[in-house]
Amino acid sequence: MSISITLPDGSVKQYDKPVSALAVATDISPRLADASICAELNGKLIDLEHMIDSDANLVLHTFKSEIGKEVYWHSTSHLMAQAVKQLYPEVLVTIGPAIEQGFYYDFDRETPFTDEELLLIEKRMQELSAMALPYARTELSKAEAIKMFADMGESYKLELLDAIPDTDIISSYRQGDFVDLCRGPHLQNTSKIKAIKLLKTSGAYWRGDEKNKMLKRIYGISFPSNKELNEYLVFLEEAAKRDHRKLGKDLDLFSINDEVGAGLVLWHPNGAMIRHQIESYWKEEHLRRGYKLVYTPHVGRSNLWETSGHLGFYKENMYSPMQVEDQEYYIKPMNCPFHIHIYNANHHSYRELPIRLAELGTVYRYERSGVLHGLMRVRGFTQDDAHIICTPEQLDAEVEKLIVFSLDMLKHFGFKDFMIYLSTQPEGSVGEKADWDKATESLAASLKKLDLDYSVDEGGGAFYGPKIDIKIKDAIGRAWQCTTIQFDFNLPKRFNMQYIGADNSPHQPFMIHRAVLGSVERFFATLLEYHGGNLPLWLSPVQVMLIPITDGQFDYASEIMEKMQAMGLRCEIDSRSEKMGYKIREAELKKIPFMCIVGKNEAANNQVTLRQHTKGDLGTMDFDAAIQTITSHK
Repeated sequence: MSISITLPDGSVKQYDKPVSALAVATDISPRLADASICAELNGKLIDLEHMIDSDANLVLHTFKSEIGKEVYWHSTSHLMAQAVKQLYPEVLVTIGPAIEQGFYYDFDRETPFTDEELLLIEKRMQELSAMALPYARTELSKAEAIKMFADMGESYKLELLDAIPDTDIISSYRQGDFVDLCRGPHLQNTSKIKAIKLLKTSGAYWRGDEKNKMLKRIYGISFPSNKELNEYLVFLEEAAKRDHRKLGKDLDLFSINDEVGAGLVLWHPNGAMIRHQIESYWKEEHLRRGYKLVYTPHVGRSNLWETSGHLGFYKENMYSPMQVEDQEYYIKPMNCPFHIHIYNANHHSYRELPIRLAELGTVYRYERSGVLHGLMRVRGFTQDDAHIICTPEQLDAEVEKLIVFSLDMLKHFGFKDFMIYLSTQPEGSVGEKADWDKATESLAASLKKLDLDYSVDEGGGAFYGPKIDIKIKDAIGRAWQCTTIQFDFNLPKRFNMQYIGADNSPHQPFMIHRAVLGSVERFFATLLEYHGGNLPLWLSPVQVMLIPITDGQFDYASEIMEKMQAMGLRCEIDSRSEKMGYKIREAELKKIPFMCIVGKNEAANNQVTLRQHTKGDLGTMDFDAAIQTITSHK
């Protein structure tokens, strides 16, 4: 018997009997074996102890890979559930997945977990880790699994089992006295979990449904070393300082009021000014690049959403209809159908294409209260929406222009580090394969022509077309989703979009959905956190704060303010009867880019003492020199 194991680098390991993935890792390097978390056998995730008995392709995953992290954190969620059950036996367990950063587990318990209880759970997890309890996989019939969890009194597991076909084999994992329903894979044993921190608690409805019971959720993180954990905790401290919700309150930018409604944003004057600058630049750039601005209603008749497919595929995210003269109207979750009707209002020749329609269109989507998060996840938001309608021959040039436009715009806001993903055809997609292939090739060709590095997300496209996603990376390493460029083979067909080609026959155009910013709200939050609230001068709601030392210089400060405002600068006077040092500290806390201090000497000599945020005193200078210094930072 000969078994060939092919590794990612193309090398082959030969064995004369079945061998575990762990043994293969040991053959390569004992250090790799120690670092390995799980393996991928012919594309399927397996435990390291899984025996390989035929020729196969093998990938070993460590904590450095996203898959490795996910398995590591999911194994830690099982460890946390074990600790909770030992400390609080009356608690019922539900589910505990890995998430983007760490893991959580939801428990049915009457009272919330306290900070003191989190410390006890964390301590018990460390004790269980030291026991090196193996994560042992067992496969059961559905009937056996039901009996096991029924005997344990775990009603939530029984509900999960109820949705599984009777003929399926059920897998469970046990470590010590704890067993959980799970597909796996998992770590070899609990000792692999070296550093643990439970971060916070919250409430969460069972299965995300507000009609179900509110559960108690615990979030945590774990790492293979204390060094990595400490670095992550420092990262969390820095992220907390940059939290857009804190900055929004400190800088008086926006608020979300329960009386108005969860997920609905109130823009304060300072935030509205920043938003105005974002939107004005957005409009100018679109007009400069050949887009036509449009405006569309906030509601549409139900038949519009039936034609678009939203009522079939997206209804759970739409608000309930309103009745108007025996007709049902829905508040819009997307702008696309309106843009298509604008296109369809006239006949079009191939000579008119491409047509680029753009709108800052406000939409409304029903998001569960548990997922709302400041400006990042809201119920009413404004999309920077655009639709490019073109011929197949124009496709490559339009995609290239879109990528260049997107990167240019993001760079203008100060973003520098980009991650680009190309998402391909998923299962259950609509449209002809030839169209999918052409669109995907066009996206890839444009990225290559522009010499841009990108990753392929196989099967990650929308059901209606492939897409490019551009994410930005901030100063502390976080990735933020911004630009999306998506093809759509669904709506042009549903709405019978046409143009007359050179052959005088009707043809269906290609349509590209495109959002550079994503949504104004989320982009605003991203911008705040990326810059830590220290916005570029052109975006700052107040660019200059004038600080008279005494009331005697108020008139002079007013004269300067009028001159600056006439030049287009946004400035204010701090006229409060406070000491100068206090006023300076206030302006620093508000992250105002420049301060002009005016006292008796400055007033007598038509001068100002200029200060710059975070840099301090720039010296005393005449008005023109101060203006030149300020405007040079635009």
